Amino acid sequence: MSEPQLSIRSSKARELAHALSRRTGQPINRLVEIALERYDQELRAGSVRYPMDAVWDLAAKDLANIKAGTTSNHDEFYDENGLPI
Repeated sequence: MSEPQLSIRSSKARELAHALSRRTGQPINRLVEIALERYDQELRAGSVRYPMDAVWDLAAKDLANIKAGTTSNHDEFYDENGLPI
């Protein structure tokens, strides 16, 4: 019985896999296994960072500098009916 097949239709993934295979001498299927295992470990350890994480970090730092009682409702720009002045 043969191994189940995994098909990834990405020219970039194909190029990367073949380049790594040539450099390391590892078969592509083993390189994919290694990459997926490492990514799984990173996710489980919580060490994977996404670009949006940087935005949340900046927001948290900025929030620490806002004075108590400050609001962001911008009432000064609207009349008593909620329409722009």
